[in-house]
Amino acid sequence: MSWGSVAPAVLENDRVRLRPLTAEDRESVRAIAMDPVIWRYFVSMIETEEDFETFFAATLADQEAGRRVVFHITDRTTGRTAGSMSFGNLAEADQRVEIGWSWLGVDFQGTGVNHWSKYLLLEHAFERMGAERVEFKTDVLNRQARRGLRNIEATEEGVLRSFNPMPGGRRRDAVYYSILAWEWPDVKKKLAAGPRRKRPEAV
Repeated sequence: MSWGSVAPAVLENDRVRLRPLTAEDRESVRAIAMDPVIWRYFVSMIETEEDFETFFAATLADQEAGRRVVFHITDRTTGRTAGSMSFGNLAEADQRVEIGWSWLGVDFQGTGVNHWSKYLLLEHAFERMGAERVEFKTDVLNRQARRGLRNIEATEEGVLRSFNPMPGGRRRDAVYYSILAWEWPDVKKKLAAGPRRKRPEAV
């Protein structure tokens, strides 16, 4: 089966539930997305209702076009929408995929939602999709995200300078991380033990 049919799946454990995002998720996502703090290091900024509508429409368009598999995240301890993560840059011929476009509402940062969501996505990528490489990238200035990626055992690979423009006019230097298929069994054991500590997590 192709990644196009395998990747969009329902993934869950006793902590989080991930499923493909739909248009019906608009209001539950809006309820937690309207805090500009979330978007400080994101490639788009949500400050107004118009910003949100543009963001949400682009997310659905990416999913419908096959550019991304966008997951809605539910925190199972509260039953509330917690945020979103995606598979993107799907290079099936090269067995390479990126996990990114990750954000959480402020109430869900530092609660383990990030850890368990990435755990489920990694498990799905390596064990069902057959990926050989899962990669991540973030703003070199985003210490919170970089710490979160180290905490899930991702290896820092290097910085791509002046990678893309950001809101406000600066150009982002992007730092890449990865986990490889041969590393996954050991990484999985460590991640299955739970988050290392309670602190703000990657978004």
